[in-house]
Amino acid sequence: MKQLDFEDIRPYTDKEVKRKIAEMVKDPVFDEVLLHVFKFRPKIEMVKLQLRMVKSIKQLQGTFIYDLLRSVISKTSNGLICSGIENLDKKKPYLFISNHRDIVLDAALLNFLIFEKGMNTTMIAIGNNLLLYNWIEHAVKLNRAFIIKRNLPPRELMEASIKVSHFIRKSILEDNLSVWIAQREGRTKDGNDKTQVAVLKMLNMSNEKSLSEGFQELNIVPVSISYEIEPCGLAKIKELIKKEHYGQTKTSKDDLKSMAMGMFNPKGRMQFTFGKPIEITPEFGNPKSKELLNKVAQEVAEKIDYQIYTNYKLWPNNFIAYDMLMQEHRFKNKYTHAEEKRFELMIEQAMIHIDYPITDIYERFLKLYANPVINRLKVGDIL
Repeated sequence: MKQLDFEDIRPYTDKEVKRKIAEMVKDPVFDEVLLHVFKFRPKIEMVKLQLRMVKSIKQLQGTFIYDLLRSVISKTSNGLICSGIENLDKKKPYLFISNHRDIVLDAALLNFLIFEKGMNTTMIAIGNNLLLYNWIEHAVKLNRAFIIKRNLPPRELMEASIKVSHFIRKSILEDNLSVWIAQREGRTKDGNDKTQVAVLKMLNMSNEKSLSEGFQELNIVPVSISYEIEPCGLAKIKELIKKEHYGQTKTSKDDLKSMAMGMFNPKGRMQFTFGKPIEITPEFGNPKSKELLNKVAQEVAEKIDYQIYTNYKLWPNNFIAYDMLMQEHRFKNKYTHAEEKRFELMIEQAMIHIDYPITDIYERFLKLYANPVINRLKVGDIL
């Protein structure tokens, strides 16, 4: 495998843990974050003392991070359900590709579940646009995050993509470490989860075998993530409106708010479903051709989408939104009158909080919850 210098994108190692934690806890901005989370100054000092005693990434994730996530689950949700993970080999590394709904929680909760099942936590792909403060960079790199550089000139972007591709393949094939990456750049903001072929083409940049062998050796496992209540639902709709109607893109401040909302907003019930490793059909024809790469990458994308759609847990809110959007009662047996009334109240609150002078807020909110049902119907009937 090609030897590259990963120094600018790699996570921290155990040898760096104590020094990087010391830098993080001295950051006054990190103090403000701890105060927001733990409320009381004596508690904050205790937390900082506990962090200073950490000597390895495994210890950090198995104590502080695990306890923090368990608290988030307890205080902001009605429980976290996991299925499918029992079918995976605990000693085997995988490339987990999931739909992307929340900046922080998608990967964090996946690792929480993996840790509980006795598996090693994953490397996590994260965009450099989220490294807004030094403490964030320290926090994510201490949790095995590697950096995907964005908004670069074309040539630099190509070089950065090749490096990330090699890092992912090295992690799986040589280091025996699983990797998590989202199926697309940025979160799904309209509920329509779809794998970007560009992500798969990036993964192939480090492939030294045939197309099918190169994808097969990554052990790709789709993961379907479903939140009963979108923790950043209103913020996502606002982002789309600002972009489509006013030509405004989100700012780093918007990302920071979304990170906080994802952690602390209500999420209802949550389910993570681990699929089966993707089987790739051996390709025929010129292995160097762009046409063949496009065909194979599209095939892999469709296989990932199929598992994400079929494994997505559809909650009453999803069925209610579908029936309201389509103006029919196709799934009325999937929800109660009380659940319908609660969802209608959510719509009313959305209309109040999304104060833009446009007429499609109602439809956008419904699509956020209805699109998973629409996607499920594309691949088969719902019983």
